[in-house]
Amino acid sequence: MSELKKTPLYEVYQQYGGKTIDFGGWALPVQFSSIKEEHEAVRTKAGLFDVSHMGEVEVKGPNALLYLQKLVTNDVGKIIDGQAQYTAMCDENGGTVDDLLIYRRTSDHFLLVINAANIEKDVQWMNAHAIDDVEITNVSDQIAQLALQGPKAEIVLQTLTDADLSTIQFFHFVDEVDVAGVKTLVSRTGYTGEDGFELYCQREDAKRLWQKILEAGKEAGVMPCGLGARDTLRFEAKLPLYGQELSRDISPLEAGIGFAVKLNKEVDFVGREALKKQKEAGLKRRLVGLEMIEKGIPRTGYEVYSGDKRIGFVTTGTQSPTLKKNVGLAILDIEFTKLETEVDVQIRKKRLKAKVVTIPFYKRQKTN
Repeated sequence: MSELKKTPLYEVYQQYGGKTIDFGGWALPVQFSSIKEEHEAVRTKAGLFDVSHMGEVEVKGPNALLYLQKLVTNDVGKIIDGQAQYTAMCDENGGTVDDLLIYRRTSDHFLLVINAANIEKDVQWMNAHAIDDVEITNVSDQIAQLALQGPKAEIVLQTLTDADLSTIQFFHFVDEVDVAGVKTLVSRTGYTGEDGFELYCQREDAKRLWQKILEAGKEAGVMPCGLGARDTLRFEAKLPLYGQELSRDISPLEAGIGFAVKLNKEVDFVGREALKKQKEAGLKRRLVGLEMIEKGIPRTGYEVYSGDKRIGFVTTGTQSPTLKKNVGLAILDIEFTKLETEVDVQIRKKRLKAKVVTIPFYKRQKTN
């Protein structure tokens, strides 16, 4: 068995009580205190995550924009310097190769952030679809990423920098910001459903940045957080996880991220025809929310039935720490996706009743 990969913060996990697990070949903390406590901290104060396992790829050159337009589903031509965009890469059948973020530095220089488990295959896919005058460089090993998420994120981070963070809008970023003496790309993005920042720095600076943020946030109640809370937070906000809500077998349209698919953009992209056909014919299945009526937790992979007919499967499920209810996301046949439709979830040897409910399960109350 090959050795687990480690982020530059691996050595400090123990110092903060981190319990590590094997996550897609990485040794990462599942929790530092408890998943519920960390989840609560992010919803009410702020939490700090090590997400340095994520992949980063630089795309540069005179044809960088054209190349990305051919590669991804969203319209990259719509973003300006200093703006980020959520998008997906699809295969010819409309299946999802990955979902990702694109940061536009200039019209010929972009940074792509991809999922950790997909780094190798994504880079291969990107190289296979390369065009002239484009340089694709995997810089994942050089960059670390931290995420400070929660309503107090801006207040805490502001104490460590002279840059005015209030001017960074949602899905925008500023590069080379001095944060506690560390050159950082500060992006107002996240994977929790809360306000907050994703911070990119050189690998060797990650430890300093981590420790400085936790020191600065001590009074505000900022906690180090692990993968467990990251998953419950993103799940409540209906943010998809690759390998669960999205895969080569699940298209972006079926997964409910159709807003990131621009079928009418000027440049043809991989998977466009298949997605167009899927949309025109009407979706055969889609992602819904389920709430258990009977007692049980709908876990990933559990089958969903209507009578004797298998009508889909659970992609993610848990007891929602915010709602205190047993809920799940599931891909169901289209005729069973109306709100309040009753279905059965196969939980071990029993089929237990659930109903289709509105998603996301959680929406942040925006304050002016």
